[in-house]
Amino acid sequence: MESPPYRPVILQVLPALDAGGIEQGTIEMADAIIRAGGTALVASAGGRLVPRLRHVGALHLQIDLRSKNPLTILANARRLARLIADHDVALVHARSRAPGWSAALACRRTGIPLVTTWHGVYRENVPGKRRYNAVMASGRRVIAISAFIAGRLARDYGVGPDRLRLIPRGADTAWFDPDSVRGPRMQALAEQWGLPDDAAIVMLPGRITPWKGQALLLDALARMETAGGCGRNWACVFVGPARTRDRHGQALLRAVEAHPALRGRVHFAGHCADMPAAFALADVVVVPSLHPEPFGRVVVEAQAMARPVIVAAHGAAMETVTDGETGLTVPPGDADALALAIRHVLAMPPQDSAALGQAARASVLAQYTTAAMQYATLVVYDELLGSTLAWQFAATADLTDTTGSDDAE
Repeated sequence: MESPPYRPVILQVLPALDAGGIEQGTIEMADAIIRAGGTALVASAGGRLVPRLRHVGALHLQIDLRSKNPLTILANARRLARLIADHDVALVHARSRAPGWSAALACRRTGIPLVTTWHGVYRENVPGKRRYNAVMASGRRVIAISAFIAGRLARDYGVGPDRLRLIPRGADTAWFDPDSVRGPRMQALAEQWGLPDDAAIVMLPGRITPWKGQALLLDALARMETAGGCGRNWACVFVGPARTRDRHGQALLRAVEAHPALRGRVHFAGHCADMPAAFALADVVVVPSLHPEPFGRVVVEAQAMARPVIVAAHGAAMETVTDGETGLTVPPGDADALALAIRHVLAMPPQDSAALGQAARASVLAQYTTAAMQYATLVVYDELLGSTLAWQFAATADLTDTTGSDDAE
C-alpha cells in the first residue's frame, strides 16, 4: 500500500501581524502551506491581519516576540520550544530578528531546522548590532528577497551558496490586475480623497516616514511647477499610514501650505485597503526612497497594475525596474532629476504611457508573482524535510514562472 504524503507542520514567527511586506509574505506562505497539504502555524503578538491569516486556514498563536531584551528572548525561546513539541512542528521559518533569536534557540533545543528570510536593510551603526543581525543569516537555509540582499548576505555574513536562496517577493497578479478594477472602485477612492476629475495623479505609496521620500517628491513637484509645469493639471496623493502625532507628517503639511504651487494639490490618503483601485487612479507611481529598498513590493504591485513607475536608482529597485523599458530610474535624492522624470511621464502620449505600463506588467508576470515566490519557498522546505509540498502546491497554482527558486550566486 502506498504511504500517505508527508504533511509537515510549519511554524512562521514574526513580531506582529499588522500592515507590511513581512506580514503579507507570512500570510501568503501560510496559504501556500495549506494548499500543499501541510499545516500552517504563525506565532506573533497579533494585529489587524490575524483574521486574514485565519481565513486561509492557518492557526495563530499569540506570543509577543517583539522584545529585544535578552531575558525575554530566552523566555520566548522556551515558549517556542514547548509549542514546537505540542504541535509536532517540523520546521520554523523566522522573518525578523528578535523572533529569530528565540526561534534559533528553540530550534537548537528541539533539533528541528530553522529557515530565515532576510527582509530588511539592517544597519550596523551601533556596537553589537552586527551580531544581533547575524541570527537572520544563521538558518539552515537563508532566503534573500532580492539579489541586492543576497549580495550583502554573501559578502558581509559569509552565507555560502549551499545555504543561500534568492527568492524575490511577488505581486498577486490576479488581485493586481488592471482588467479586474472597475470604475466604481476608482470613483469611490477619488471621491474619498477629494481628487479633481481633470487632474493627472502622481502617487507615492508607502508609510509616511522620512526615508520613503515624501519631502523629496514635494520638492520635485515644486521645482517642476517653477520650471513651467508639465502642461497638465495634476494632484499628488500620499497613500500610506502615519504614526500618531507624526512630526514628519506635520512637516509635510507645513511644506505644502508654504508653497503656492503645492497648496490644494497634495492629498494625504492614509491607509488604503484597495490598492489595486488606488494604483488604477495613478498616472505615475513614484517611489523615491532615500535609502535602498531591500525589495520594494509596492513598485512591483504598481507595475502589475500596468502603471508607469519612477524609482530611486539604488537597492533592489535596480532589479525590478529597467530604465526606459519597465519604468524610469533617477539618482537617489535628486529633486531636479525627479522633477524631469515626472514631467516626462505626464507629457507622454497616452499610447507611450500605456506601452510602458504593459511592459512593466509583462516583467512582473515573468519574474515577480506571488505564486512563484510561494513555490520557491516550498522547495526550500522540501530540501530540509524531504517532503513534496512544492509538487503538491504546483498542482493547485498557476505557475507562470518559477525562476525565483534559483540559488543565489
